[in-house]
Amino acid sequence: MKNIFKVSLLAATVALTVGCNQEQKSAAPAQEATAVNFKDANEKAAYAIGASFSRYVSTTLEKQAEFGMTLDKEVILQGITDTLRGNSKLTDEEMIETLKVYDTEVKAAAEKKQLELKEKATAESKAFLEENAKAEGVTVTDSGLQYSVITEAEGPKPAAEDTVTVHYVGTLIDGTEFDSSVARGEPAKFPLNRVIPGWTEGVQLMSVGEKYKFVIPADLAYGEQGAGSIPANATLVFEVELLDIEKKADAAEEKTTK
Repeated sequence: MKNIFKVSLLAATVALTVGCNQEQKSAAPAQEATAVNFKDANEKAAYAIGASFSRYVSTTLEKQAEFGMTLDKEVILQGITDTLRGNSKLTDEEMIETLKVYDTEVKAAAEKKQLELKEKATAESKAFLEENAKAEGVTVTDSGLQYSVITEAEGPKPAAEDTVTVHYVGTLIDGTEFDSSVARGEPAKFPLNRVIPGWTEGVQLMSVGEKYKFVIPADLAYGEQGAGSIPANATLVFEVELLDIEKKADAAEEKTTK
């Protein structure tokens, strides 16, 4: 995770005050529509506001529970009901101060959980790399990149400045697939020096028609930051087939003639 989730109730309150937070996506499963008759559009809008608020809070609580922070939903409902009826047990100042304190606690718990996940990923990656290095056919480069040849071919190899076309499948060390041009049904094309270091180094070893398996340590991938569904300190496994090489000089000439 590149950033710690902003999941405190204070963050939720601010988001609801200033407007819809477009980055917040509901994790709740889709529900089948039920036949409900509202007396008018205002009643339906009022219900939608309540439902939307509840969904947001529920998702927030689920995220907090992932790192050990739990709140009683019934007390939350009581706070909503009391305040809407003008009978809040807290002043505005007390609410703000309470939420600030809780926000600090949530952030501390999230940071602790993130650190635990990083340490776990580091240990698992180290063990995986050590074991994979012993496997038959695996070569380990000076940088720590590990590779094995699945399909051999002969021919020119790309330079870092060239553009390559590849098919690939990327997984975590537990087999979880996080990206695949094969699944999309369309190969990827990119300048080789614009990707993670493990790719830049590894694909330069390949000829067109070859297929390699790369095991890329975190420091040659996304490091401590991670990326999207890729956790921090994650070792990545790729199966890559090199389909085409577009030399830098050829690409420049083609651009000039257009």
